[in-house]
Amino acid sequence: MADSRRMVDALVRSRRGGLAAGAALGGLALIGGLAFRALRGTPPPAATGGPDFTAVDEDEARLMLRAMVAATTADGMIDAAERRRLDAAVAEAGLDPDGRSWLEGELASPAEIDEIADRVAGPDAAARIYAAARLAIDPDTLQERQFLKMLAEALDLPADVADRVEHEIAA
Repeated sequence: MADSRRMVDALVRSRRGGLAAGAALGGLALIGGLAFRALRGTPPPAATGGPDFTAVDEDEARLMLRAMVAATTADGMIDAAERRRLDAAVAEAGLDPDGRSWLEGELASPAEIDEIADRVAGPDAAARIYAAARLAIDPDTLQERQFLKMLAEALDLPADVADRVEHEIAA
């Protein structure tokens, strides 16, 4: 599926209200900015000469998408609001039939946390994957909160980094 970047972007922007609603630069930029601030505890450098937060390759975008799907299914069900968000993101991303089939397969059998973590290369990517998973859900169940905790641990993400991501999203 070559549409992972568009799908991640659409899923993030499909969130209503808060930080994600203002993602004028796109979902990938929001994820990258969150990860940057969480790791460094500072705002990103000015747009001139700063990092390009949308420079995520297709493999990492697919891993983000897999983490987002796993987070969405962590409580064992996809509620009506989550389904509407997924459907809206699929439509916005313009997924072809193969992409839709891949996503449905992923929803039916989501990736395991260790499977996701094993494919992450370095702390920057770990923070981006965690931020993407957190943006995918409103952790309103014990299972979703446990999923995020276990994902952070598997990614070797320091607790203060995960806390900063949470704080930024909740603000």
